[in-house]
Amino acid sequence: MSLILMIAAAAAVADAAPPPMPAFLMGCWEHRQEARWAQECWTDPRAGQMMGSGRSGEGDKLGSWEWMRIIRADDGSVSFLGSPGGAAPTAFGARQLTATTAEFANPAHDYPQRIRYEIKGGRLEAEVSLLDGTRAQRWTYHRAGRSNAAD
Repeated sequence: MSLILMIAAAAAVADAAPPPMPAFLMGCWEHRQEARWAQECWTDPRAGQMMGSGRSGEGDKLGSWEWMRIIRADDGSVSFLGSPGGAAPTAFGARQLTATTAEFANPAHDYPQRIRYEIKGGRLEAEVSLLDGTRAQRWTYHRAGRSNAAD
């Protein structure tokens, strides 16, 4: 095989590699602001999926909860499925997946249309918004069991 064919074959394999699963989400995360709180917990990526749960509230009162999954389909694509309050899941396809960022979108959904996670300085930044970034809601999560001042 010529060197050019070998380089082309290696490039084709690299292009065909599926996007990474967002392993940086693994573990439990907390956001606290006075009596208000939010938590997300994610399993490790295994067997083509990560399972997550989230809840938020104020003091001892639960305001909302959600079951979540991030799955890899047979074609290699990755999607976020959210089931707020146990509702039927809504799928958001991956737009960006790196070692520190995961962004999912569903332009047909009313709200949110975009879900974004990013690790910054040991903290997890989360945002939901419309597709263009408007009507954004943001949370800064810290590893569970650490104070908000800790990284």
